[in-house]
This record gives sequence, C-alpha cells and structure tokens, in this order.
Amino acid sequence: MTATPKATELCNSADVRCALSTLMPHLAQYWRRPLQDYASVAYNVEKFRSDCPVRRHALELLCGSVERAARRSGCGIEEARSASLQLMASPVLQTGPHCLLLIEPDAFYTHLFSLLGLNAHRRAWYITYHSSTVSFVEKAKKGPGWLWLEGEPLNLFGLPRSRMDAFSICGLNGPYRFALSNAKGDPAPNASAAHLLADLPSGEFSSAADAIRAANQTLWRHKLPSPIKLLQLDDFDIADLVADHLDDAGSWMSARFIGDGKVAESILDAMDRLNIGPWRGWVRRTTDLFWRMEKGRIIPLRLKDSALRASGPANFEVRFRPDSIAAALRQRAIVPSLYTVFLVTSILPGVRALGGCRQTIYYPLMRYLTAIGLERSGDSDLLTELRGDDRPGIWGHRVLRPAGGYPFQEIELFGTAATSLSRYAEMPLVQSSGDLSSFTRDPMWADLSEHIAGGVITSGSFEWQWSGC
Repeated sequence: MTATPKATELCNSADVRCALSTLMPHLAQYWRRPLQDYASVAYNVEKFRSDCPVRRHALELLCGSVERAARRSGCGIEEARSASLQLMASPVLQTGPHCLLLIEPDAFYTHLFSLLGLNAHRRAWYITYHSSTVSFVEKAKKGPGWLWLEGEPLNLFGLPRSRMDAFSICGLNGPYRFALSNAKGDPAPNASAAHLLADLPSGEFSSAADAIRAANQTLWRHKLPSPIKLLQLDDFDIADLVADHLDDAGSWMSARFIGDGKVAESILDAMDRLNIGPWRGWVRRTTDLFWRMEKGRIIPLRLKDSALRASGPANFEVRFRPDSIAAALRQRAIVPSLYTVFLVTSILPGVRALGGCRQTIYYPLMRYLTAIGLERSGDSDLLTELRGDDRPGIWGHRVLRPAGGYPFQEIELFGTAATSLSRYAEMPLVQSSGDLSSFTRDPMWADLSEHIAGGVITSGSFEWQWSGC
C-alpha cells in the first residue's frame, strides 16, 4: 500500500462539500448519485458554435497544437486529425494532475474518472495538459520525482538531492533515466519496483517530463485495457501554441494582450488587488506571464519598461513584443506561466477545464482577471462569450480517491482496469471522493470554508460572475 506522512485536518469534509456546492451549485445534486453520473456530466459539452472570431481562432490554434502533439507521439496524419476534431466537437481538457507517472495514485484515479466520462460519450481520445513547471519534490518524498511502492518511497530517476531541490521537471538538463531506487541507492529494491522498471522505457531523456510522458504512453497502451487513446500536452506544446498566437499580428494575444503592454499590465495589477482580502493567495503573482528557463530551473520574470526581466545574476531580458516573446518561447528560453497556459488552452478557446481542489478557485479568478483585460481592450464580443460559458471549470481531479487505493495492484494483479471502472462507476460521489484530504488539509481551503460559512463569500460574489457556474 502507499503510505505517506499524515497531515493535520484544518477543516472537515462536510464543510468542504458545503463550500463546493455553494460556489458550484450544479455539484450539489451529484453527491448522492453514482460517480458515473458526475463523470458523464463533466465531459458533456455542447459542440463548439461560437461566432466570435477571437474564440474561433484560439480554438483552431489549440486544435493545431493537439494535432502536432499526436503526430509527435507516433500517430499518422488522419489519426492525429481525429484528436483535433474531437476537441472541436467536445472541448474538454483534463488539467488536474501534474506531470506524474500514470500509476501515481493522484494521477491514476483521476485518469479512471476521466475514462468513465469519456466512455459515457464514446470518445476516442483522452486529452490532458500536465503541468511540468513544477519541482521534483512537492513535499517529503512526494511529487513527480517520487513513487511509493510496497510502502517504500522510491526515487523515480535515482537523483541526488542536489539535482532535485529547486529544479523543475521540464528542465532540459538531462540525461534522465528511470531507476526507482531507495534511500540506499539500490535500484528496484522490491518486487513491484522491479516489475514496473521492466515495463518503463529504458532509454535516456533530455528532461524528466519527457521521460514521464513516454512512460505514461507505454503504460497506457500496455496496461490499461481501453481503446481510448491518451494524448498529453506539456508546457513546450503550450509554449509553441502561445508563439502561434503571437506570430499572427491580427490575433488578440498579439494585438491586444501584448500590444502596447497596457492590457497585460491591467491584468497583473488586478492580480495584485486580488491578493488583498478573502481571495489572497489563490492567484499569486509568482512571475509575470512567463518563466525564464535556465539550467534546469524556472526563474520569475518581471514586466517593467516594456521588457520581461529576470532578477539576479542571470541578467536575462526579452522585449515585451510579440515577435521577441514568440522567438524566446520557441527557443525554450521562456515558458508560459499557469495563467498564460489557461488563457490559450481554455479561456480564449472556450474549452472546459477539469481540475483539482485549488483549480476550482483560481481558475474562475483567472477568468475574472481576463475579463478585466477584455474590458480594457474593448473586446465586448469575447467578454459576452465568457459570461455565457457553461461550467467552464469543473472539479475533476481527486474526485475518485478510494481509501487504500493501490494502482500498481489494480493494474498488475487484476490485469485490467475494467473491474475497477465498473466498481467505481456505481459509487456515490460522496463515497468515491473519500475524505477530501486535499481540501481539508489545505490552509487556504480552511480559510475559504470559514469565509463561506460566515457569509463573507457567497455564490453571488463578483469574482464568480465570470465562472459560468
């Protein structure tokens, strides 16, 4: 079983369910219904019908990015095209798990939840965005650089601490290869680890994110008995997508968002204002729209005097112009921030984003920030579109959290996920979501629950008018 250090509950699960139902009223009716019902509605999106040229252009560019990613993963032209056509017809993107190995519990059970929803609508592709601008370690022996097997924390790539602390898994500072080593440095120290290591790619990769993506494709194809194909978009895919926007002088991103810098500055200023009051900390200005990539690390950039600059000895600068930013993105000198990622993958193209406990809050706030930018740029058509979106952000990560769940055993001993899927499909959501520990142990959610219980925040709070919930 996977054992990790216990954390203290800061609020109870009943308070969390009440808060979620207040902020997302559509959710209240599903707590006592089978998980299958909620998974189905999460993936139930009407076909794209917008006449807004900004939104249509953004979706076309995103679909082009999907095609490129599918081709990169080995698909032929027609098969890759089918992935983009599905996204056009059913614009839903799973954005919850970070770049984690498929059998890491946080990822695995979210994938099963998504399969329930995709099966309900007979979809052929499972399209995900997995954030890789994250460090190897999230907390003690947990994060993209770790995997627990047989109660033992294993170092995914056998890296020393000096190559994990403060480094991002998207960093192109390889080579990386799978090791699954224990604290003593012994590779594959137990039977489960040895079995898994034999199934993982044996080659070297330029980044840990590339290695995890390749491993997930292998495990998906050979271990999950599903005809649905997995497509993983990473931060370099999104970097190229942003560059596609900026290469088009007539696009909203190029002409308005970057433009003379005023729209971007208005969004950043509004981000600062959000960090005063009940929404403090949910959308932090950790960097200004992009990160600098340098020797395996991501470094904050600040927008000042029409340039993005990195502080410290790096002495990096890129002019805040569409052509300069596009070139830096394609050269992998910078990568998009999380806000910029959601802008081009969901907010502009009108794609529903499924996410986890914090995303359920920060994503609608990102839409609110975008609305401020649209008001500044005078784009009333797109602003109207945002106001009419149908549940653009939905809780869709850690919705399935079985007590004592052990993905390795579910895959290896049963040899099929079909048994698991049918069992979990009938569970009521209140049971399938478990103790909601990702919420109850989060100090920000504890504060939010208090604000909601005290009436400080309600479903009518102005920030939520842009969420479509």
